[in-house]
Amino acid sequence: MNAKLRELPVEERIKLVEDLWDSIAEDRKALPVTPEQRAELDRRLEAYETDKNHGRTAADALADVRRRL
Repeated sequence: MNAKLRELPVEERIKLVEDLWDSIAEDRKALPVTPEQRAELDRRLEAYETDKNHGRTAADALADVRRRL
């Protein structure tokens, strides 16, 4: 199977990955949140509600990544 996938153009392989990821995201019950993940989500939400820090924009974060490459 891996060899057959490599024969596909990169754009087509990316589309397959996107479709696969979307199909997983649609079935949220298939990936239950662990107690540890729930605790981390609660911690982050509480921190946001306390300081209202929206963080950085996606554009700023991407620019930072690009500078580091």
